[in-house]
Amino acid sequence: MVEMECQSWVSKGINIHYQVRDNRKGYKAGALKEGLKHDYAKQCEYVVIFDADFQPEPDFLTQTIPFLHHNPELALVQGRWKFVNSNDCLMTRIQEISLNYHFKVEQEFGSITYAFFGFNGTAGVWRMAALDEAGGWKDRTTVKNELPSVLKAYRYQQHRWSCGPANLFRKMIFEIMRNNRVTVWKKIYVLYSFFFVRKIVAHIVAFTLYCIMIPASVLVPEVMIPTWSTIYIPTIITLINATGTPRSFYLVVFWVLFENVMSLHRTKATFIGLFETQRVNEWVVTEKHGDATRHKTELQQTQSRFKIGERYI
Repeated sequence: MVEMECQSWVSKGINIHYQVRDNRKGYKAGALKEGLKHDYAKQCEYVVIFDADFQPEPDFLTQTIPFLHHNPELALVQGRWKFVNSNDCLMTRIQEISLNYHFKVEQEFGSITYAFFGFNGTAGVWRMAALDEAGGWKDRTTVKNELPSVLKAYRYQQHRWSCGPANLFRKMIFEIMRNNRVTVWKKIYVLYSFFFVRKIVAHIVAFTLYCIMIPASVLVPEVMIPTWSTIYIPTIITLINATGTPRSFYLVVFWVLFENVMSLHRTKATFIGLFETQRVNEWVVTEKHGDATRHKTELQQTQSRFKIGERYI
């Protein structure tokens, strides 16, 4: 379908190319690296990146390119995500709360304060010169819209999103420390606040406190936990997260329960990334609702409705 659309534009005289790889080496980073090797890509000043399940607005470029054009020192413009299937089920509504907080609070604050924040992997425009100066895409340092609507797919996605940053921290910490072009303050911010606290400690603390210590305090009266750490701080964090999605405020209780359950999987993935165990390079593409529906239909077409012994009717 994409190839046919490109051919349609080519017939109208538009300079557009359709490229595919015959392997998955380096996964997404490998695809980006391979794509930028082409001569026509090297002639471009900017590169726009979208995942296959994203639906950009027609004026996306006119809304983003001017920021790069009028700010020569700017390397990246990150677009904010919205979700076409956020109303599919309770799980997609809960994910929307977390991701809206990320974009509307974390990313917005990082942009306003000129602090470091990571590229979200899609819906962004890069200055080619900045990518070249940074050494291009590296599969060892790249981690990967429609929301996953089944728990299994969401777990795989969260494994990537938690394991990747932890592994990136392990691999890049000394390079960042040795970089002479970055101020000491920004190094401290990137390594301590962005990576260590937000990408590693946050998962471990959430799991330890809410899945181990609080249940233990209920079962063992001798275990005492300060009220401020079990009520006040969690309440403030929950309210801040809910501000990004006011329409789902009544779901915050479910969000808290869901996040506590997922903290186990995120903590496990974090340790896998830090210690580079066997699953560190695992890349399972997130199955979206359309994929699941198609797969289910295919199964129904290949299997009969009733099975008696070894015979199918």
